[in-house]
Amino acid sequence: MADERDVDAVVIGGGPAGEVAAGRLGLAGLDVVLVERELVGGECSYYACMPSKALLRPGDLVHEVGRVPGVVLGDPPLDVPRALARRDEVVHDLDDAVQLPWLEERGVSLRRGQARLEGERLVRVGDELLRARRAVIVATGSGPAVPPIPGLAEAAPWSNREATTAKEVPGRLLVLGGGVVGVEMAQAWSSFGASVAVVEAGPRLIAREEEFASQEVLEGLRAAGVDVRLGARATAASRGAGGQVGLELEDGTALAGDELLVAIGRRPRTEELGLETVGLRPGEAIEVDDRMRAGGSDWLYAIGDVNGRALLTHAGKYQGRVAADNVLGRDARAIADGPASPRVIFTDPQVAAVGHTLASAREAGLRVRAVDHPTSGVAGGSFVGRNAAGTARLVIDEDRDALAGATFTGAEIAEMLHAATIALVGEVPLDRLVHAIPSFPTRSEVWLRLLEKDGR
Repeated sequence: MADERDVDAVVIGGGPAGEVAAGRLGLAGLDVVLVERELVGGECSYYACMPSKALLRPGDLVHEVGRVPGVVLGDPPLDVPRALARRDEVVHDLDDAVQLPWLEERGVSLRRGQARLEGERLVRVGDELLRARRAVIVATGSGPAVPPIPGLAEAAPWSNREATTAKEVPGRLLVLGGGVVGVEMAQAWSSFGASVAVVEAGPRLIAREEEFASQEVLEGLRAAGVDVRLGARATAASRGAGGQVGLELEDGTALAGDELLVAIGRRPRTEELGLETVGLRPGEAIEVDDRMRAGGSDWLYAIGDVNGRALLTHAGKYQGRVAADNVLGRDARAIADGPASPRVIFTDPQVAAVGHTLASAREAGLRVRAVDHPTSGVAGGSFVGRNAAGTARLVIDEDRDALAGATFTGAEIAEMLHAATIALVGEVPLDRLVHAIPSFPTRSEVWLRLLEKDGR
């Protein structure tokens, strides 16, 4: 007979979103079970955000040091084996033991295995049936989408997992898709000496960002030696007996490589959850309200990539706090996790954005104007990102006289984003924002230049 246990809450998925929710509930004194079938810490910790940044950082430093007169780089500038070893340290050699004390300190119980819903408030993990008195929170994340291109599945392509954990630099890497994963991995492996080609079906890279950001990232990749093909549609893929991969394009071009990374998007991991037992459709994103409740339920929540609102780690963590607070009886709502969430692309130049682009604001029916200034067109640009490409843009909501969005591109620009996020979420009037005095000489002075250009 299967074991049965009553608990306060079950969290399905131990990635960042699930960890935050489980930890918050555990600290409040609830009896919480976290179910994870792979590694506690999830995709971000082992196969995405963390290892990708470890791969990108050495190249970032080489570019920045090269901009500083008087600093001499070695030849070669990178020790690739040591850089890959550091990546392995960051992901703890794909061992999640370091994550477990965090759960224990919060009183969260861990169950390893596949969780499956068996009706309202019921979750089965192996031979154990868990009955949730208060809530079940689904936080199973997303997996790579693989397009139905003939031969692609049989070609054993890389996903983000193989791309971020590879032990050797591929001689030739083909990248299918010019979104965030595609451009970051093209940048990283190119910096380690791989010959990289990016194939993007659309007219530009990172298509959801400002057009100037797309252009600057394109120019940066090409300057690094990456072969970027826009408006190029793949029609077939193959892997030969010798391991070589091939990609055929619609215009008849044939590309060859040692590995092929497919980076065209993500899909929610909901196929094996038993969603049909609670009236939801497996394989689809779980639609939620602003309290993270699914299907009008008072007990089922979905957070992170699995609900499709914003496929970003920090958005999932934010949703985890909101869901947990609602389970605890508080009136918490998510107001800042939609398409306008803050986001950073760690290419060279980096792209850091929050809120609307100019185009998306107009599509949303807002009356907006844009103000631009070179990111390094201030005194601080003499010391960081010297002579590097970069543009700063504020998208101003004319009816509210406040930010609708902001985008910064340039070298080492990611840490400048949070000021824009605070200004946007706080709906700070621009006439008030102009009194936020930037320190001299820092690149934050670009805020003053932008506001001056807007007539402040």
